[in-house]
Amino acid sequence: MKENLEFGKLALCCFGATLLAGCYTVPETGRKALNLMPDAQISRLALTSFNQLKEDEKVSDDYEMNVRVNRVGKRIAESVGDDLPEADWEFIVFENDEMMNAFAMPGGKVGIYSGIFKIASTDSMLAVVMGHEIAHVVARHSNQRMSRQILVQLMAIGLDSSMENSSPGSRRAVMAAFGLGATLGYEMPYSRLSESEADHLGLVYLARAGYDPVASLEFWRLMEEENDGEKPPEFLSTHPSGEKRREQLLELMPKALEEYKKALQDGKVQ
Repeated sequence: MKENLEFGKLALCCFGATLLAGCYTVPETGRKALNLMPDAQISRLALTSFNQLKEDEKVSDDYEMNVRVNRVGKRIAESVGDDLPEADWEFIVFENDEMMNAFAMPGGKVGIYSGIFKIASTDSMLAVVMGHEIAHVVARHSNQRMSRQILVQLMAIGLDSSMENSSPGSRRAVMAAFGLGATLGYEMPYSRLSESEADHLGLVYLARAGYDPVASLEFWRLMEEENDGEKPPEFLSTHPSGEKRREQLLELMPKALEEYKKALQDGKVQ
């Protein structure tokens, strides 16, 4: 019992210490983020997972899709520039016409499911989804998610140890309430923030690469239509509402259009 209490105190001390270290400034937004894991380690884990995925899932041999994804991906990666100089970018199309989705992993591994082409009919629209996913990598959102999980676990350990003399029923009730509060009040809000931040960075990067940022409004409208149906309240969702997404995009559009105009003047064409 005493050992548990001491471990709980140690966990709380570690929790306080982590707040003073591991900060990262997200490009473009300037947000200070907590990154507790070494980026190199996370990138190695991501590479292993990505290579395994390429074996488990069918990689598309569609020539046009692969050409488009690599063309758009490379241009956006170039627009990222010094924001992520250590990335080893790789763009893979996975054959799944029912999956209208894409993902990106630390280190620069990007996967696009063939179903996304039902919506991404132009390179600018493809750039919207690829810019969004690449932005997740640049902002190091995977590291931040893992860091939040570490903090929540440390807090849970400390809380449980502090109730050493409480009844088992009370401890279970308090820990269940803590878990629900951590999910609704901490993890989900940060998840929505990450999605909004990826929209922000992605819009800037695609415009800088010479793709029309206005296409983002149509792309997300079509995605919302595809996902229409029973939706949970925003506070129960990992993504911002469609209305909030549109509001943010419209707010950022003047800056994105400036970047787009500059890219066209520099000879970058869609």
